[in-house]
This record gives sequence, structure tokens and C-alpha cells, in this order.
Amino acid sequence: MVPAIPQTDPHAEYLACRADIEAAIRQVLERGRYILGEEVQAFEREFATYLGAQAAIGVASGTDALHLALRACGVGAGDEVITVAHTAVATIVAVEQSGATPVLVDVDAHTYTLAPELLTDALTARTKALVPVHLYGQPVDMAALLAFAREHKLLVIEDCAQAHGAACLVHGAWHKVGTLGDAAAFSFYPTKNLGALGDGGCVVTKRVDVAEQARLLREYGWRERYVSSQRGLNSRLDEIQAAVLRVKLRHLEGWNEDRRRLAARYEQALEGVAVMRPAQVSDRRHVFHQYVIRVAERDRVRAALSAAGVGTGLHYPVPVHRQPAYQALGVGAHLPVTEKICGEIMSLPMYAQLTDAGAERVAQQVRLAVQAAG
Repeated sequence: MVPAIPQTDPHAEYLACRADIEAAIRQVLERGRYILGEEVQAFEREFATYLGAQAAIGVASGTDALHLALRACGVGAGDEVITVAHTAVATIVAVEQSGATPVLVDVDAHTYTLAPELLTDALTARTKALVPVHLYGQPVDMAALLAFAREHKLLVIEDCAQAHGAACLVHGAWHKVGTLGDAAAFSFYPTKNLGALGDGGCVVTKRVDVAEQARLLREYGWRERYVSSQRGLNSRLDEIQAAVLRVKLRHLEGWNEDRRRLAARYEQALEGVAVMRPAQVSDRRHVFHQYVIRVAERDRVRAALSAAGVGTGLHYPVPVHRQPAYQALGVGAHLPVTEKICGEIMSLPMYAQLTDAGAERVAQQVRLAVQAAG
């Protein structure tokens, strides 16, 4: 058994947070301003400070955030962007929306994130940027990726949609993901570690020029109202979502520690079970947006867990290059790790309000299901 670790009452904390959210929403309603007002401005300042970034620019979704981050960095038609197929399809959508062409590389077999040693083979004269995806809350090996980017004069735009608060040790210092490249994209979809009550996203950058471009692009390219200095789009984080996020941001570090504690409980409770547990690397801080295991006979194990009342997820069952709309991206791609793990991965319940007893029950049911399937 895992030693007892003090745990606050997750239900009580949730109720307190909900009360604060309701008060914040009422305040927005009383003011009567709903687009790009003081709540958005305050959240942008607070989120940038939390990360240690120069600027944060609230937008309508995580997909928009990545699209706008790429464009704000100057990525466009004729450029190639190296990323992975083992990701939410939104990563590829955003690259294509920028006008660039996605080029796919395989992932590391232990962390399921982009393998920097494979970047050389994907490099061409058209390569403009790298998009490392910090998947499941697990950071990419940013030290190696940044070294490659510097050597080849490439932009780095981090996809942090699942990694709020995750961190990497680079050059002897810890840095939160989203602050290491030229720009980064965050999603505030409701299920994220930091989630809104609907869609929302944020471009984060340490570059003043990129921040200025992102602000222009999110609202029609306006420098002055109704006058477009360039072609932009409508992608704005609204005041209600910003107010909600300001409340939740105060809880994020505690919720991430809850996830890490629950992951440690799973880690020990699943010892000796024929599953591959998530890798934890000494120079990276995983924040467990998902707790993903690999298991043979995955579908049989999932069915047994479902029968026992344990829900599981697949993130993601079909790699992007095998999906009907994107099969052209697979031409010439060699992604054996990606294709293998997609038939074996399974996400166990993971959320800050999950109790220790709940995690223990899940682990016990996994043990029974794996034994039965074996």
C-alpha cells in the first residue's frame, strides 16, 4: 500500500471553487462587458506571471492558439512544420490552417512524446518550425529539441494543450512548458488541468513582436477599431471564461499535486501487473492530464473494466496519418512506435477530485482485468 498522504477534502474544495466561480460570473454580468474587458486583461497578466512568460494572449480555443502562434511567428504557405502523429488532430489542423505543411516524426516509446533524435531525417530546406506536443502532461525532451532548433535556426512553437504547469530542467534551471520556445499554445477546454466552462485558449510568448502579432491576428488585424492593418480572424477569449480561469488558476498547482499524488498511488498499486505505466523522467515534471498505461489485449481489458463500472479512455486510438482525412501525411512516414502504442494505450480515471480510495479501486480492477485477459 502507498503510505498515507494528507489529502484535503476534494469535494469541499470543489464546492468552494464553484462558489468563487459563481461570484466571478455574477460580477461580469453586473458589469455588462463580455468581450476583451478587464477580466481577460487580468487573466492574461496572471497566467503570464504564473508561467514566467513575457505575454499571454487569450483566444477562442486551443486550436486557434496554435494556429495564431504559428502565424504570429511568421510560419505560412510553403513552410514545413515538424510534429507528431500521436496527438489530438487539432495539432495538425492548426498547422494546416497556418498554410504550412505538417511533417510527421515518431514518438519515444516510453514518454510517447516527440523523439528529438528523429528530427534530422525529417529536416528539409523548407523546414521552418518544430511543434513539440507535451502530451498527457508529459513534457518533451526540450533540452535536446532546443539544441536542434538552435543548430538549424528553426522556430519552436510548443503545443501545451495538455500540460498546464508541467516543467523541464534546461541548462540547470526549471522552466514551465510554454516558456522555452518562440511561442506556445494552451487550451482551456473544460477537461484540461486548467479548464474553462467552454472553449478557450491562449498564445504565450517571451517575444514582444510575437505578442503584438498575436493580438492583431486574434481580432481582424485591427490596430484601431474597424481598420484592419492585416488579415486576421475573430478569436477572442470572452470575459466570463476569463473570470472562471482566474479563479481556477489559483487552484492549479494544488490540483496538479493531487494528480501527481494519485499517479504515485497508481504507480505502486499497479506494481507487478502486466501493464506499462507512465514514464517519469528526472528532468521533467509530469502533471498527468491523463494517466496512460499500455496493456496487451487492451480491448478485452477495457471491456472487463467497463463491466466493473470503471470508465477508461483512448487518447488516441487512431494516429493522425491513419485517419481518412489525413492519410496523405502518412506517405513516406515511418512511425512504428506510434502505430504500435495506439493499439495498446488506455487512459485510467485521473482528475483532481478523484479520491485515494477511488484510485485504489481502479487499480484493483485493472489488476483483475489484466489477469483475466492474460
